[in-house]
Amino acid sequence: MGLSSAADIDGAQLCIFDLRRGQQEGQELDKILFFHPADCPILLQLSVIGLCEGIITFTRIFSPEDDCEVIESDKHSHVFYQAEPDIWMVLVVQKIKDNESTLRFGALQGILKESHSLFAMFHGPIRTLLDRQPSAEFARGHLHTFVTDYLSDFSVGKKLQLPTYRDSLTERGTVQMLTVSREVALEVQSLTTVLGSCLRNVICQSIVLFEDLLVSTTLPLDDTLNLYTYAILRLTPSALSSNGNSWSYLRKGGYVNADTTLSSANGAAAAERYHSRSRDTSPGGQNQMHHNFRPLQREKLSKGKDGFVAADFATTEIRGAVPLNPILWFHQAEERMYLCVYQHKNLTILLVIPASSLINGEEGIAHVKRHLLENASQNIVSVEQKLSRGWGGENAYHVGGYRYILSDPNRKVSRASPPGKVITLSKDSLLALNRLRGEVDLEKSRAKRSDTTHDKDYEVCIRAKNNAWIIAKISRGKELYMAIEKGGETLLYASTAVEKFSNRYCEGAFSTD
Repeated sequence: MGLSSAADIDGAQLCIFDLRRGQQEGQELDKILFFHPADCPILLQLSVIGLCEGIITFTRIFSPEDDCEVIESDKHSHVFYQAEPDIWMVLVVQKIKDNESTLRFGALQGILKESHSLFAMFHGPIRTLLDRQPSAEFARGHLHTFVTDYLSDFSVGKKLQLPTYRDSLTERGTVQMLTVSREVALEVQSLTTVLGSCLRNVICQSIVLFEDLLVSTTLPLDDTLNLYTYAILRLTPSALSSNGNSWSYLRKGGYVNADTTLSSANGAAAAERYHSRSRDTSPGGQNQMHHNFRPLQREKLSKGKDGFVAADFATTEIRGAVPLNPILWFHQAEERMYLCVYQHKNLTILLVIPASSLINGEEGIAHVKRHLLENASQNIVSVEQKLSRGWGGENAYHVGGYRYILSDPNRKVSRASPPGKVITLSKDSLLALNRLRGEVDLEKSRAKRSDTTHDKDYEVCIRAKNNAWIIAKISRGKELYMAIEKGGETLLYASTAVEKFSNRYCEGAFSTD
């Protein structure tokens, strides 16, 4: 079976399709929900998706319980992710000599997972949208606008610049937390208590961030991750700044082609047509359909004089552009929430209010904002001052001699060397580290298929071409990857370096004893 369907397309393609649709001859186009680039000829879109569907069907013969994750050919890498039952996202990346050894499927699949999680948070599951309107016009419209806006962070001209070996010490899908003293923790706890009482007898949930780090959360794990990810991408001071870089290792491009504009217009039209026939108030319902809600449209987000961050998406003939507070669907909490964002200097507060508790959305949100300003301002100022005094700057978590990333996939948290230190590594070190992480990704995938109940421990130390030590260690579900340049020549040196790091910074999680 040849993998040549994408050979005539330059660069990367991302497609979303539904295996339950388009099963009759002549209806194949119906299964396509999204395709990037939008100007790709229809026949090539069908060819790419037909090949992907064939691969999925073929691999299920041998492994019916496990999803296909990656297929490598001479010219392309196909990265698969089943976002929802029978709804697949596939990223097709063209191989060239410069990147053949630098693509890591775990990092590429992370893009698919993140984009779907964010979409579901704002618009609900794709399957729900399809069931609500079987023609899929509405689902396609929102997918086109949302995923196109998401991909704008990767756009360089007409192409996507995806994670490469230079991003081997980053981990998408995790939260980075700020370590605080007991005194500050008590101050933060007092602040979250005040925030929770912003709406009479209804408890509001909150997330507090300092810079791009999580300080506290009252939300469940998955909901915290999704909202934190959105904040880092669009809401923190660095993300709002015109010179900010919300994802440090990605180059931002301001390019938007005509196809993007056309997709956005089509999405707005589809949403408006469907809104006229629907009384739904769920995410993707009245609020967000009527205003063509686009939460990732960077230029629409701004901080007002009152400190609240809002998007001027809602436009009326009488009032003109007015702030729109999005409705979110939290999967773990199983509840719709309004999102209200307040910012004071480097402190960002994400307040989520149960939508069912607000009879009149706008008036209710206005009441919550007044309560926050009247009752929480002093706490907010105090917390921000104390965090600023104790903040060590962007190099706060730098460890001399090490370039590392430490992650706990079960808790979805990570900590890493600052980007300014990572770029000091040589290309040979980064290539070797990225290659090793790719091998570990495959090993973890195999281990998960063979035994889903136990995490497999794993340890590798290799010597790169430039004599740097490249280390990967997985112990009791936690993962550590590091590069040590200018170190000793023996394996004992590398082992001792890991032991010292583990005992001092990881509470012995990677120690041999």
